[in-house]
Amino acid sequence: MDLGGVLIYISGFIIMASIYGIFSIGLNIHWGFTGLFNIGIAGFFAIGAYSSALITIEPPDPNLFEDYIFGGNLPELLGFLNLGIDLWFFFALIFAGLICAIIAAPIALITLRLREDYLGMAALGIAETIRLIFLNEAWLANGGRGMYGIPKFLGDMVSPRYYDLLYALIAVVILLVIYLTVQRIIKSPWGRVLKSIREDEVAATSLGKNVFAFKVQSFILGAFIMGVGGAVFAHGFRFLDPFTFRPLLSTFIIWTMLMVGGSGNNRGAIAGAFIVWGVWSTTQFLPGFLSSPDLRYFMVGLLIVVMLLFKPSGVIPETIEKKN
Repeated sequence: MDLGGVLIYISGFIIMASIYGIFSIGLNIHWGFTGLFNIGIAGFFAIGAYSSALITIEPPDPNLFEDYIFGGNLPELLGFLNLGIDLWFFFALIFAGLICAIIAAPIALITLRLREDYLGMAALGIAETIRLIFLNEAWLANGGRGMYGIPKFLGDMVSPRYYDLLYALIAVVILLVIYLTVQRIIKSPWGRVLKSIREDEVAATSLGKNVFAFKVQSFILGAFIMGVGGAVFAHGFRFLDPFTFRPLLSTFIIWTMLMVGGSGNNRGAIAGAFIVWGVWSTTQFLPGFLSSPDLRYFMVGLLIVVMLLFKPSGVIPETIEKKN
């Protein structure tokens, strides 16, 4: 492999691992800090990615059998973000997060009164319903044909040869901003209430905390972050179809990342994303039958078993703050 190929692989790895790091932090808010068993991550992944794409992609061309509910760079059409640089990208990130947060609110109000196992089943069913809607309702986002030609950050200002390197930097910066923001939130009194709910809901209630309200807020915040992750994915890979959001690569691998890295620790969530994606992506370079895609499932499963046996709290476990 030449140097150019190595750089392409490294930049692609950083982009995807950073995107999964964003999702891991979102899931960490749900499970690691609040104890919400959400296995419907794929639904927010899809909503964030499609929302961002639909407001920025060029209008559909009927001659190419394209059909979207909306097409056209909305931020630029409105004019207030057309300032000579592609500020529409950041608008799209926030928009995708807000759409996920808005959709998460009624889902939370309906499902968060359920027991953990029923909550998980309900979330998984909702996520699969969302995927099937995008698959079968062609008028919404081109159905199974998918959306392609999603615009690049900075457009043609950057050579295609260097675009992945630039986008890897952008993905890392977004991940870092989310990490620092969530760290401040979790260390606030609001974040401490979430941890108390995770440990003992009855005790939190006895202290006068509205446990249900805090759960809803936590669910909405995590969904917002997942929506941003979906938008980063959409503009990085520039193609979406409903098959991208199957539960394996859009839900369960993110749970694996959080378990491997360390639930309840945002640094662990990010580390887990890079470790698991490293295991997943490097199998393609193994010789002979070892490069089979099926080996990926075995390797990830083996990693889970090893971590449960030797590091059940993850690579970077949660630290307990002690007060003097």
